[in-house]
Amino acid sequence: MKIYYTYLMASSGGTLYTGVTCNIWNRVLTHKEKNNPGFTMKSNVTRLVYFEESNSIHYAIEREKQIKGWTRKKKIQLIQTMNPQWRDLAEDWYEADE
Repeated sequence: MKIYYTYLMASSGGTLYTGVTCNIWNRVLTHKEKNNPGFTMKSNVTRLVYFEESNSIHYAIEREKQIKGWTRKKKIQLIQTMNPQWRDLAEDWYEADE
């Protein structure tokens, strides 16, 4: 069974990015290494601050759209339910690769 992720990334300055993926490990690494030109690269969103899993790509996409439509305040409240310190949830995922 495939798992899909709706996630939020943040920059050190507080910029937020909401996305969806079926491979969170690779997607977060792409953000961290700034390999994808565009908003996330320019905004330096390199910290994974929130994610949730789903068995349905349709649900994950709808959830992404829902979160993107929220106010910044509501996104912050969501992040703080899982990660009140705003730490990088992927900070130790890639240590073995270094």
